[in-house]
Amino acid sequence: MSKDSQILEDITRSEYKYGFETIIESESAPKGLSEDTVRFISARKNEPEWMLEWRLKAYRQWLTMKEPTWPNVSYPKIDFQNIIYYSAPKQKISPNSLDEIDPELRATFEKLGISLDEQKRLTGVAVDAVIDSVSIATTFKGKLAEMGIIFCSMSEAVENHPELVRQYIGSVVPVNDNYYAALNSAVFSDGSFVFIPRGVRCPMELSTYFRINAKETGQFERTLIVAEEGS
Repeated sequence: MSKDSQILEDITRSEYKYGFETIIESESAPKGLSEDTVRFISARKNEPEWMLEWRLKAYRQWLTMKEPTWPNVSYPKIDFQNIIYYSAPKQKISPNSLDEIDPELRATFEKLGISLDEQKRLTGVAVDAVIDSVSIATTFKGKLAEMGIIFCSMSEAVENHPELVRQYIGSVVPVNDNYYAALNSAVFSDGSFVFIPRGVRCPMELSTYFRINAKETGQFERTLIVAEEGS
């Protein structure tokens, strides 16, 4: 066996050192995909009517489209009715402080080198951390806001900055662009939102960490970045 083959063999046969699952109590939607699933996700996110209608329109568009096939790629056909589309840790979704975040989640981030501790925020990287269907913490939001920069979860953006989300969501890759764009638009559960005003330079790197934690789930996250002219 060649050296490269041996390395590959060692990696694929070893345990994932960061752990595939963090044992926390979660709330999940029933398996399957329908208009009821889309309504369930939207209701859990406390979304306005216009966001629900946007999702439903995307779902109906998806029903008219065919799953793409890929050259030189082989995998079992996906059963979209055998997937859980929403799972969320049972904790306060918008904690008032890092101390309110489930310690098991905190430990998971520490393993990955993604520390949410105040003392390590001095690295100068703002992090939005998303577990399954919810953002549990976004660092440096206050400092960035002083410059007019918005860095938050998609759920917060829909709630607090609806005019920006309505204007720009789906403006680069439209809902009807492709099969998975339509699917994501219908069932995305959270993600990150960034807005940088005209002529402003972001003073730090922005980073998002997504983790699918619950078993048998298919999480669809969405990132929307709006950088105005000269930013």
